Amino acid sequence: MSNRQKKLKILSDALGYSSNQGDEFLFACPSCKHHKRKLSVNIAKNVYQCWVCDYKGRNVRRLIRRHGNFTHLQRWDELTGRKDIAQFEDLFSTEKLVETHEPVELPESFQSLANGIPRSAITAWRYLRRRGITEADVLKWKIGFCFTGEYRNRIIIPSFDDEGDCSYFIARSYNGDSYKYKNPRSSKNIVFNELYVDWNEDLTIVEGVFDAIVAGNSVPIMGSTLRSDARLIQKIVYNDTPVYMALDPDAREKENRIIETLLRYDIELYKIDVSGYEDVGTMPKEVFQERKQNASFIDRDDYLLMNLLSAV
Repeated sequence: MSNRQKKLKILSDALGYSSNQGDEFLFACPSCKHHKRKLSVNIAKNVYQCWVCDYKGRNVRRLIRRHGNFTHLQRWDELTGRKDIAQFEDLFSTEKLVETHEPVELPESFQSLANGIPRSAITAWRYLRRRGITEADVLKWKIGFCFTGEYRNRIIIPSFDDEGDCSYFIARSYNGDSYKYKNPRSSKNIVFNELYVDWNEDLTIVEGVFDAIVAGNSVPIMGSTLRSDARLIQKIVYNDTPVYMALDPDAREKENRIIETLLRYDIELYKIDVSGYEDVGTMPKEVFQERKQNASFIDRDDYLLMNLLSAV
């Protein structure tokens, strides 16, 4: 049995029967569950796409991980020589994703902007408008402000965990304070606004919260360097979520470390060109979407080889 036939056998065991159209094999789509076989898998090119719901990817292994079982995945990795990443199930089990994190209290003087703009919020609202923030953004991100107290003259953007509790908040000055940010003394090992993250859709990793507002389904790392045991890394790997990297242009080393970590677990990765802008937050949303459409696919082997050669 050829290597191609062995791969097809694993796919058939995981996805069901298929029909053949040249180099492509058609399966029933596990995403939209269309009654006809509309999921096209090209084993040679290592890509797949459903012609009904547009469920697609650049790594057939992702289909095995999401819709097969551990035995299917193990057989696939043995066949493709990727035994080094076959044990992620043990490293990122459900139990290891459970972490005790004390809820964070919003400032006593916090006022939401979702219910209108009081006179005391005029300066804060003008600042948000200058940054391209819309009323829809305010509602979605539950943006507010503080006019008095410890966080006076600051925009407040809260984060909610998957239980709906406040897990963190960003406090950004809007009146020229020398300290732009004054955030709570709480762990940053969270997924900012995890409550609203859709792990089944592609996710963009950005630097700050204003970048995330532009990017859509995204998570800001807030200047942190993500270790392999970071909650964000664990959630991405556990859910096998495709990732787009869009950190600030001056954060190349940090971005490379995150990319290398995710590539070790065979995450489908893309890099968005942020050049010409200070960060994603300064991009018009339509420009960001255009650049996302043209993002570069990061191949694991080529990327690691490129970095190895650049270090010589």
